[in-house]
Amino acid sequence: MANIIDGKVIAAQVRNEVALDAARFLAATGRKPGLHVILVGDDPASAVYVRNKELAAEKSGIWGAVHRLPHDASERAVLDLVEQLNQDHLVDGILVQFPVPAHISQGKIVATISPDKDVDGLHAENVGRLWSGLPGLVSCTPAGCMRLLETTGVALEGKRAIVIGRSNLVGKPIAALLLNQSATVTLAHSRTVDLPARVREADVVIAAVGRAKMVRGDWIKPGAVVIDVGMNRDDAGNLCGDVDYAACAEQASFITPVPGGVGPMTIAMLLKNTVQAAFARTT
Repeated sequence: MANIIDGKVIAAQVRNEVALDAARFLAATGRKPGLHVILVGDDPASAVYVRNKELAAEKSGIWGAVHRLPHDASERAVLDLVEQLNQDHLVDGILVQFPVPAHISQGKIVATISPDKDVDGLHAENVGRLWSGLPGLVSCTPAGCMRLLETTGVALEGKRAIVIGRSNLVGKPIAALLLNQSATVTLAHSRTVDLPARVREADVVIAAVGRAKMVRGDWIKPGAVVIDVGMNRDDAGNLCGDVDYAACAEQASFITPVPGGVGPMTIAMLLKNTVQAAFARTT
């Protein structure tokens, strides 16, 4: 039976580290690291996410604000606000809560955010730095996954890893992070031919495809580490991940639960990115 990777405990450790770093930044500069979030519209789930980020930032010694715009705010209004925050020297991190209304281009927003303040790690410059093995701001969920992997003590060098899902937010950046740790990486997706066979070869499985319980227990190589990024509802309406947890836990050496695995790490790594950006901008 697999060991459970407790994302809540590890996220709390990261937030403690952030609080210590934020205190060091305050002592050195006389101000707290600044994180500003833009929320467009009134999507209930987005509002909850933003509130959770706001509370976590306050507890970690990070100052900031949430800029709430109406659903019918123009794209120009959002971009102008981003530009205003780019120019504000007290703002170290900018995050626009996605999704945004359909009339606003997510791509334009990402391209407009200053790479130095891009705490979501989505700007093309930060993506390029990641794939080049250079330091930069890394997308929060993939960075959180790597921190979870680190806690297992499993050496990634030379191991076979498969990432199921090719999104710009999770799949592609985590593939780059694994490559940077000298793993041998397969970037797979829902159209990969004979996906179960490819998964059975892997020592590390990252499931980020967005399909409830898609990865079955007999896909998992005995002793593999399984990181489940998915957040779905099963046929009964229960929260579940992209892997069949009970069956995969019988095969894996380590596994993340849903909820309580990867989810808590995302906000923790956002705070870590904010402090990293603050220090980088003052050196």
